[in-house]
Amino acid sequence: MFTICAFGVATAQDTELQAQAPLSTSTPEAAPAPPPEKESWKAPFGGTFTATIAALNDYSYRGISQTQRQVAVQASAVYETPTFSEKVPLTAYAGFWGSNVNFPGTGAAAEIDINAGFRLKLLEDKLTFDLGYTRYNYPGTPDSLMYGNNEFSFVAGYDFGVAAVTGAVRYSPNFFANSGIAWYKWGQVAVPLPFLKVNENVAFKVFGTLGNQYVERFTNYGIPNNNYWDWQAGVIVSLYGFDFTAAYTGTNLSVQDCLGTQNCASRVIVGISKTF
Repeated sequence: MFTICAFGVATAQDTELQAQAPLSTSTPEAAPAPPPEKESWKAPFGGTFTATIAALNDYSYRGISQTQRQVAVQASAVYETPTFSEKVPLTAYAGFWGSNVNFPGTGAAAEIDINAGFRLKLLEDKLTFDLGYTRYNYPGTPDSLMYGNNEFSFVAGYDFGVAAVTGAVRYSPNFFANSGIAWYKWGQVAVPLPFLKVNENVAFKVFGTLGNQYVERFTNYGIPNNNYWDWQAGVIVSLYGFDFTAAYTGTNLSVQDCLGTQNCASRVIVGISKTF
């Protein structure tokens, strides 16, 4: 039986304390003393390989807890090619993202996502575009639940220096639990705080996000209407290679709208992540 605790999936893009997201959002450069860039390993064919691990007090996907508001441990890895040419700063990437989940009575203990896409970086990497694909998988769940689904995304962003603005549109032809066509529209503003200077290994930024999830067969998804809103406001402290995040997140869904659970209620999520 479908319940709200089985509701949703995540990627490192949302962004979304996924994911794909403040934990996975790179820290904008904060002049005059930005922290070192995220580590990366040299990979075959001239590309790079990065991996991230994270621990949070809750796995929230588009504002809704996937772990019954309990601890989540997450990991991801991605390979990115070098730019295809000097004139066209386009790269391709492929990777995975995983987290524990808590969907009682479904057999699901984990979510494993496979993602791939193309990134275009212009104007000295200030203007970025990302066209991506994600396959969401829930090992151990019966095929009849139809939890696995596909999603396509377009993400664009611009770093103004004083603030970085990002927007995304995500589309699924048949979303989680056979809930039909789904659209997710999402925006974020991240502001570095260079005046809070400790040393070159410490940086601060604040961020705010707003998203809207539309689902065609919303009763399958477990909500009373065909769309809802979610939001986040928080701070990220980059400290000697670790990112510490605290975010206030919530939705406009009431306890009754959330099948009588607190999984959609406003709450504070904290986490720590490390990129290798």
